Amino acid sequence: MASINPTLATTANYRGTDRLILGIVLAVVTFWLFAQTTLNIAPAMQEDLGISYDLNNLAVSITALFSGIFIVVAGGLADRLGRVKLTYIGLLLSVIGSILIVISPSGTAVFLLAGRILQGLSAACIMPATLALMKAYYEGKERQRALSFWSIGSWGGSGLSALFGGLIASTMGWRWIFILSILVAVISYLLIRGTPESKSTDTDEKTFDWAGLIAFIIAMLAINIVIGQGASLGWLSPAVLAGIAIFVISTIIFLQIEKRSENGFVDLSLFSNQTFSGATLSNFLLNGAAGTLLVSLALVQAEAGLSSLESGLVTIGYLVAVLSTIRVGEKLLQRMGPRKPMLMGCAITGLGIMLTSLTFLMAGQYIIAAFIGFTLFGIGLGFYATPSTDAALSNVPGDKAGSASGIYKMASSLGAAFGVAISAAIFYGLSNMEGLPPMADLFMGRTDNVDVRFAAGMGLLFNVFMIVVAIVAIMITIPKGKPTEVIE
Repeated sequence: MASINPTLATTANYRGTDRLILGIVLAVVTFWLFAQTTLNIAPAMQEDLGISYDLNNLAVSITALFSGIFIVVAGGLADRLGRVKLTYIGLLLSVIGSILIVISPSGTAVFLLAGRILQGLSAACIMPATLALMKAYYEGKERQRALSFWSIGSWGGSGLSALFGGLIASTMGWRWIFILSILVAVISYLLIRGTPESKSTDTDEKTFDWAGLIAFIIAMLAINIVIGQGASLGWLSPAVLAGIAIFVISTIIFLQIEKRSENGFVDLSLFSNQTFSGATLSNFLLNGAAGTLLVSLALVQAEAGLSSLESGLVTIGYLVAVLSTIRVGEKLLQRMGPRKPMLMGCAITGLGIMLTSLTFLMAGQYIIAAFIGFTLFGIGLGFYATPSTDAALSNVPGDKAGSASGIYKMASSLGAAFGVAISAAIFYGLSNMEGLPPMADLFMGRTDNVDVRFAAGMGLLFNVFMIVVAIVAIMITIPKGKPTEVIE
């Protein structure tokens, strides 16, 4: 992927406006606010459509999966074809995907899955294209302000999605979420329309690594299907074993292609930078903790009798915390360097998820613990976000900044996809176990749902495990003190 720094605009003197910022933020929230609501409304969606848990969980995770797979590709296309054009394409894909979800008939997941895939492709187009537009058309403090609004759209949208989705699903029906998403996408298009095109000037010299991309797609789809469908098909069934074999073979082929390619889909040389590797790995793992939302909210809806709106209110502390601490993380970075705030953020996030895993408590006690846990989750992510991004990019050569940022964003989306898929597989897989689970005597209150509560606890503890691995990765790879160089 070529650097986005060399830019050709059709109107050389154009400067970005507040109208453009609003249009971009609305484009961003079509994914982070609307598409992400499925983490909360999954039970209502599954019941209405009459599909299996496995297919429903696949529909939840597949959007982030396709976003992660194609975000680097879309970034390169935005450089070559134009960032405004790719934003329009992303909005169109969002509209079509939402329409397919809205008209999804009961008894089949075909329309739902197709719509969710298109939403993932939409996010892959919108995120790199809109970021590049902000870098092209805003400078200095205006650029910082514009990027802050972009972050509010992504982090704020993500934090609000559970509550927003629950509110709409409880009052109007879950399909209305995607009807509103269509309206927002149309408004976004109208606000962005008329913006001069922006392109990179040095993308025509390189050919794209299609072979590497195809191998990567096959590997990611194979392992995601294995994780999502393994429990229902049987972990030792021929289909699952074939999926594992396809994943392993495709991964080996992908790595061989990338090592030999002069213009690889993923620049593996970046991973020789220890700091970049550690920041990217920890970013993958922290985004994987998105599975916490799916499992915890599904539990309180199914076993504590909360509606999707009431369960969304449990996460309101997360929204407030993440928005109020992002700037705190920035200040800690400036004072301490990236290592300490990244470790602090992971530790606080891990503690928050640990509280959500206390599923042996009475329903009322658990809801309080989960509320505190989600608030800590938000504080931890706020501390972690900016220092991690800085650590990933601060020591990367300037000519590889675009590739590095693309890989870092890809890790975010793939982490969320696999985290949700694995957490859901553990939760729904263990929910059907025969007999009483281990430590059944610890569970307070009702005894008829101990198996479900135990399964949820195990699914949530998996997220704690990912945070522990992230902490170890940071301790090993991220140096102490402030970064020696920052790449603009």
